[in-house]
Amino acid sequence: MRSSVSLCLTSLAAVVLAASSDGNAPLYKDPLASVEDRVADLLSRMTIEDKTAQLVQGDLRNWLDTSDGTLNQTGLQWSMQSRAGSFYVGIAIPWEMLSDSIRAGQEYLMQNTTLGIPAWVQSEGIHGFLIPNATIFNSPIAHACSFNPSLVEKMAKAIAQESRALGVNQIFGPLADLARELRFGRVEETFGEDSFLTGELAYSYVKGLQSGNVSAMVKHFAAFATPEQGINCAPVHGGERELRTTYLPSFKRAIIDAGAFSIMSAYHSYDGVPAVADKHTLTDILRGEWGYKYFVMSDAGATDRLCNDFKMCISNPIDSEAVVNFALPAGNDVEMGGGSYNFEKIPEMIESGKLSIDIVDEAVSRQLRAKFEVGLFENPFTGVAEAEQSKYINTPEVVELARQLDAESIVLLENHEDTLPLNKDASIAVIGPMAHGFMNYGDYVPYKSQYRGVTPLDGIRAVSTGKVTYAKGCERWSNDQSGFAEAVAAAEGADVAVVVVGTWSRDQDELWGGLNATTGEHVDISSLNLVGAMAHLVKAIIDTGKPTVVVFSSGKPITEPWISDAASALVQQFYPSEQGGNALADVLFGEVNPSGKLSVSFPYDIGTTPIYYDYLNSARAYPDPGAVYANGSMTFGHNYVLQSPLPLYEFGYGMSYSSFTYSKVTLSQSTASPTDTITVSVDITNDSTRDGAEVVQLYVQDMVSSVVVPNKQLKGFSKTLVRAGTTETVSVDLAVADLGLWDIGMKYVVEPGEFTVHVGSSSNDLRGDAILTVIT
Repeated sequence: MRSSVSLCLTSLAAVVLAASSDGNAPLYKDPLASVEDRVADLLSRMTIEDKTAQLVQGDLRNWLDTSDGTLNQTGLQWSMQSRAGSFYVGIAIPWEMLSDSIRAGQEYLMQNTTLGIPAWVQSEGIHGFLIPNATIFNSPIAHACSFNPSLVEKMAKAIAQESRALGVNQIFGPLADLARELRFGRVEETFGEDSFLTGELAYSYVKGLQSGNVSAMVKHFAAFATPEQGINCAPVHGGERELRTTYLPSFKRAIIDAGAFSIMSAYHSYDGVPAVADKHTLTDILRGEWGYKYFVMSDAGATDRLCNDFKMCISNPIDSEAVVNFALPAGNDVEMGGGSYNFEKIPEMIESGKLSIDIVDEAVSRQLRAKFEVGLFENPFTGVAEAEQSKYINTPEVVELARQLDAESIVLLENHEDTLPLNKDASIAVIGPMAHGFMNYGDYVPYKSQYRGVTPLDGIRAVSTGKVTYAKGCERWSNDQSGFAEAVAAAEGADVAVVVVGTWSRDQDELWGGLNATTGEHVDISSLNLVGAMAHLVKAIIDTGKPTVVVFSSGKPITEPWISDAASALVQQFYPSEQGGNALADVLFGEVNPSGKLSVSFPYDIGTTPIYYDYLNSARAYPDPGAVYANGSMTFGHNYVLQSPLPLYEFGYGMSYSSFTYSKVTLSQSTASPTDTITVSVDITNDSTRDGAEVVQLYVQDMVSSVVVPNKQLKGFSKTLVRAGTTETVSVDLAVADLGLWDIGMKYVVEPGEFTVHVGSSSNDLRGDAILTVIT
């Protein structure tokens, strides 16, 4: 059905062109004028109501009836008068309806308002544009396992292409948060535990997205993902040095180095200060130290938390004036919807003298500056004709990219007796609740997405030339074992079993509708074990004696260390793309040699967390682990009495079907100053008969420091294809300025002395090192 919103027929491009060519047009409409001059000119023409409208987010549903596509003219007029700076469109509706209604909004702003200021059109897109039948990529925790920034950049370009084709010009992503609290539900949305890797991938995402003229909104600023008890939005405890050493570098890389045009602040408090009202991070650091000149937007309903949750103001009724005076002067410029729309109090507060107009003007200027920089005034609507949309969305090239990124993200954890790769003519029993029937996507996918995509069973059947049988075995959410007999019979009748189990999330509608899930936003856990009957199903299949390949399909690490020993092979596929089944089959049958490396460490048990590799010196210094064995016997240790404080699988770990040896590590110079960049080199030899890619990882250890620093930190990596029987020289640049610390006076300094430069295959498997002496 054609949406009635398409009644807006005038070409926006023609309107903009006519305005800019008019000799009497105001300066702000001149694309040749400087951005700062345009901002100043437009700001001088705006009423306080105009300014306030730029600082409050609207919503497409204020003028669109999503059930039939009809447009509410009154709602449109009100929205563009009161909440005109941006509007949210992350709704599961048909492409044409979305595009037509976005066009209606932009046309109204350009043609029917005094100043003609276009809006940000905002949606989600951390692993795919949030609209039905757009391309779904695997989740960010998986992207990071690829250690391939160029693929992430290509993915972001594809997301921009699909978004822009329908008129969306701003995406809420990427995350620069770190997965250092594994109980937290949103681990799957992050690029893992390490700030350097996260920074490189977030940088690539921003660059890719914005190269397609879609603005990135980096989130959640800052230090959000380590909440107390792992509970969503709970306080984060930490100090200034931890903030600067661990949490801020990934944000600076994505925001400043990549040039992101917007930032989303966070829900939590850090060291007792709410992120949405943290002048120290939002103004002193972000604007004062980093020089950021664009806008910060709150998360949905986050400003209300100042009263409702943080108890910094009266909540019944909510003290909107207090909210404004906490958030806006601190540097949170724009208020997202989902709450009380406190910023709509701004005109009244200006009139009564409770708020300075200078603060409002600064916030509005940051918003306008970003709009001018991206060319929004010259090209407010980017949607293509309905007949052309399929040429931009879910194209064969982008679908193939999703498969490639997914395959490169899969991590081979165990491969006893070279069980993998499988023979294509083998008889295979595919078992488990995550193997078929729905796609086990992460959160932030559109409603009903789980019924579209390639399941593990689909992928295996597409490649296999032998007999393939399937048995679910159990439901993901149940303790019921009545399906075990069918699954055991399938395994006994096959040459090999592939058992797919894990965690699960939901699409956005179901997740917030209260359906069960074990990961995702506001879905936090107290155990990393498999839920319900799944672990028992795995054991029942292994007990058949048939070779059993276990696949963890999950959004975070799973702690079932017995499976590592008992299964014939163990594969980690973090939440997949729509091509997930094909990507998995590519790896299982050897069409793709696994090259993924863990972006997050796996503990033996949730009680041994946190388990990140870059712990501060003095932590885990004297491990004395105990153990409980399968036969019930015990060995008593001290830390821990019956468990290990060390990881089961460390950050950067991942096996290959190839084997690689490393030569001696060499430095381009062994003595350097803080302004130098040195080159670290190592020869990698593929000793196998199979071509393979190795992720060469560079870690630096500060041998003597004036304050306590991480025991080692990732400072570079290179994913390199090495042909069978050949040797490749891998070189990684290392900026000495990046070896600094925040000293006792909280100043960033590169201290003189020795640094050990380690090169290896993981954060624990270090194959060689060299000493760098820094002189100042």
